[in-house]
Amino acid sequence: MNKQEKGSVLPATSKTVIVVVDGFGVGAMPDAGALRPGDLTADTCGHVLDRCRETFGRPLRLPTLGALGLGLVHPHPDLARRTHLPVAVGRAALGYPGADTFAGHQTMMGADFSRVTVARLADHLDGVTRALTDAGHRVERLDGKPLLVVDAAVLVHDNLEADPGINWNASGRLDDPDFDLDFDGILSVARTVRAVAPVARVIAVGGHADGPLPEFVRDGDGGTVGLDTPATGFYRNGGLQVQHLGAELDHTRQLPDLAARAGIPVTLVGKAADILACEAAVRRPAVATAEVLAHTLEAVRADGGALVVANVQESDLAGHQQDVERYGRILEQVDAGLAALLSLLTGPGDRLIVTGDHGNDPAIGHAYHTREYVPVLIHRPGAPGVELLPDASSLADVGATAAAALGLDPAGLANGTEIREAAARAA
Repeated sequence: MNKQEKGSVLPATSKTVIVVVDGFGVGAMPDAGALRPGDLTADTCGHVLDRCRETFGRPLRLPTLGALGLGLVHPHPDLARRTHLPVAVGRAALGYPGADTFAGHQTMMGADFSRVTVARLADHLDGVTRALTDAGHRVERLDGKPLLVVDAAVLVHDNLEADPGINWNASGRLDDPDFDLDFDGILSVARTVRAVAPVARVIAVGGHADGPLPEFVRDGDGGTVGLDTPATGFYRNGGLQVQHLGAELDHTRQLPDLAARAGIPVTLVGKAADILACEAAVRRPAVATAEVLAHTLEAVRADGGALVVANVQESDLAGHQQDVERYGRILEQVDAGLAALLSLLTGPGDRLIVTGDHGNDPAIGHAYHTREYVPVLIHRPGAPGVELLPDASSLADVGATAAAALGLDPAGLANGTEIREAAARAA
């Protein structure tokens, strides 16, 4: 039997698999238009289904997602409206500010993100300047703009590739002939900024640029100002170094650590392997969807119980590329992988949970994430019939539900309540 901190006794072979289809939303949340009013029409699932039918001349082939109840959560002519599988289905609000992969996964694993906010660097210049100066750096504004030049070599600025105010960057040239700057120097600046930053991530970025970095500074959305990193040449000139510094979290109170302490083997697949903390976990980083699915299936086939958290990243990349057809093909590939998982997860204690971390509507007209509800599709072998779940108020409730499925006490997480219990409390 699994060693449990609290909860029902489950067979030691019970497995819970969470498949996060990155950027897979099922309709705008009420506050989706706060930054871009047009985002109130965001509907990643619906728009991909509609556009792919037009382009391919046929509906997307998503029989497994249909059987898992996607059509019950998001009614659409191309999705089955009935299922004979024992599933519990609903939607989850994000439960964190903005729409971000890191924040989404940390929240889903039970992190408390209440101290993390969406903020422009412009609103925190004094505090960041003070911290850097106290650490011995020389700090000045760049031409009066709301971004900082540190030691004449490192720019501290809003990240323009994510939604405004989600992340800040510390960026420097590793080939600057005027400065002897290495990545450790950039990272040191980023760590000082991290100590006072209220945002989800501070990202240290070093690379080889086509010219002085100030030449690539531009205005972003929402009053942000930052480095146009793709324009610098960092991504195409080779030698790119990046380190993500997340907000301080108590990882011992997240699902992977909770499961590992209970003796349940933990495997993190795809981007989940890069952004989730758990010292005991087996990590299988991958980007290609086929590889992500192969690693996930391999982990499920292993003897004994398991918690597997897998992230399908290519759907999110298709969203950023505003490539609806690619998004549709990725969904079909995921659907086939889910069918294979269903064939393996047949024990009464097994669970397959399919969800997302935010939306990324490729038809919305921009390349940013969209703040959408995400599906919560739970396959429960042996359970009676179909259960329609109420909307969860946070992705943290998905993690808490997974914890309960593993026989763990969700109270061991920093945040989240089993969805069914949360609904009872709200009633």
